[in-house]
Amino acid sequence: MKNTIQASLIVTFRCNAKCQMCDIWKYPTKALEELDPKYYEKLPDGLRINITGGEPMLRTDIEDIFKVLYPKAKLIELSTNGFFTDKIVSIATKYPNTLIRVSVEGLPAINDKIRGIENGFDHAFRTILELKKTKCKNIGFSVVISDKNADDLINLYKLSSYLGVELANAFMHNSWYFHKADNVVENTDKAAKIEAEFIRLLLQSRRSGIRNKLKDYGRAYFNRGILKNFSKTTCMSRIQCGGGKDFFFVDPFGNISPCNGSMEQWIMGNLKESSFEDIMNSQVAKEAIKKVESCDKNCCFVVTDRHDMVRRPWKPLYWVVKNKVKLALNIPTDFS
Repeated sequence: MKNTIQASLIVTFRCNAKCQMCDIWKYPTKALEELDPKYYEKLPDGLRINITGGEPMLRTDIEDIFKVLYPKAKLIELSTNGFFTDKIVSIATKYPNTLIRVSVEGLPAINDKIRGIENGFDHAFRTILELKKTKCKNIGFSVVISDKNADDLINLYKLSSYLGVELANAFMHNSWYFHKADNVVENTDKAAKIEAEFIRLLLQSRRSGIRNKLKDYGRAYFNRGILKNFSKTTCMSRIQCGGGKDFFFVDPFGNISPCNGSMEQWIMGNLKESSFEDIMNSQVAKEAIKKVESCDKNCCFVVTDRHDMVRRPWKPLYWVVKNKVKLALNIPTDFS
């Protein structure tokens, strides 16, 4: 299995949502200071690219960004809250091989409360329904799992399965990117119980097709770390973070950073001022990567697990088989 470097492009800090676990919306960028699409031409070909924000559909030149990146990327992903349905469908129609994930935090009541956006779930759901009419097939919801929305997690998974779309998930963090230092899991016992049920459903996936089942098994493997977080208040130690090597971030000003999980932004260089190659080979970049290597935050980010699963596929395979056998034989398991 080949490792593909991921570039997460934060194209704006502007956002029309006011999420409880993310304060980006309190620190919006101005449209005129956001990186011109031409600078993305400096990025190498063959990356897995995630276009994110803030809310990337607030960029009036979002299609210009796709025009630059779509031919270069091995895979291009759009992370959006789904509010701007027509613009998203336009992207999907013109660039049908795009992976699109629409962020929700649960069903309507919980979603709109946590995301602070009126009728947010309605817009997200309508966007998914409209995307299903296009040739863009890699579509789905994504959810940031916490104790605040755990009650809706199982039903959100069942809804996604019924619709035949994906349900990607993440875990809430504190960092420079989210402008948060006070995210905390309060009701750990309840959240852990629901998370364990979520893992069980993923391992017993009823989705059609082996590819879809394998995706669920992979997500179950990732969620074991979230379960550990809920159970022990610290994320399961897995591997050395690959920030700056396996993945990197580009902020709206053109600054390249190794990750979005640190409490301060470790800037390696700026795309406006230097070539990508010069930035990544610079002494500043090497110092930033040293900070990553000595970081003890132990974040629960799927991008870290994805690269580990590619490098050492026998680890998730063994874990999946072991726990599926236990479930089939009704043997108790803590999914460790």
